[in-house]
Amino acid sequence: MREIDERAIRASKSEDELNRFLMDYETYILKHISKITGRFITKSDDEWAIGFSAFSEAITSYSFEKGSFLHFSEIVLKRRLSDFFRKQSKYQLEFPVSPYVFSGEVNGEEEDLSLATEIASKTKEEPNDSLKNEILAISKQFEPYGFSFYDLISCSPKSQKTKDVCFRAIKYLISEPILLNEMRKLKILPLKIIVSNTNIPRKILERHRKYIIAAAEIITGDYPCLSEYMRSFREE
Repeated sequence: MREIDERAIRASKSEDELNRFLMDYETYILKHISKITGRFITKSDDEWAIGFSAFSEAITSYSFEKGSFLHFSEIVLKRRLSDFFRKQSKYQLEFPVSPYVFSGEVNGEEEDLSLATEIASKTKEEPNDSLKNEILAISKQFEPYGFSFYDLISCSPKSQKTKDVCFRAIKYLISEPILLNEMRKLKILPLKIIVSNTNIPRKILERHRKYIIAAAEIITGDYPCLSEYMRSFREE
């Protein structure tokens, strides 16, 4: 029997052992959450809380009969994260963006959010359901990446300087069809290649990963209404 399996059994019977086990395997948990979601995860992400809880659950429910503990923990992690994304997806398909966006209004707290402002304005111009249908379609496309259209409101770059940097990354990405296809296949932003070819700091790419992926998908896809949000990029 592997030492890790025996340790999991001990941890399932002792709170102190459990806490030590969880602390020792934080890096492992982050690594496998990132592997499952296909994107870089930090402790500030919701997925971390879900994954940490799932790993703890795996410890407390483990027995030798279930085979390798690490293999068992991965199964539990995948199951709990899948449940999390499924519930998120169900909610987001009903309300892909906040109700105020579809009403064509932006309140005081949100008026600096360029995405919300642009979409609210565009919704007023589009009396039919074209924009709503595009949002539903793009939300489906974003699901495998681990985020939703609504997430873009909080992760869009606010300052023009940061926008310009993100646009450089987007421009490079869509100018390289092979790289773009690789992103779509693996569902991850090719950070290393973008950094080496653009000299953009990796931290900026990581912080605005969702925005860059979303912009690339919108610009290269069939989303005429949503593309209006990226008008400034197209005009460069």
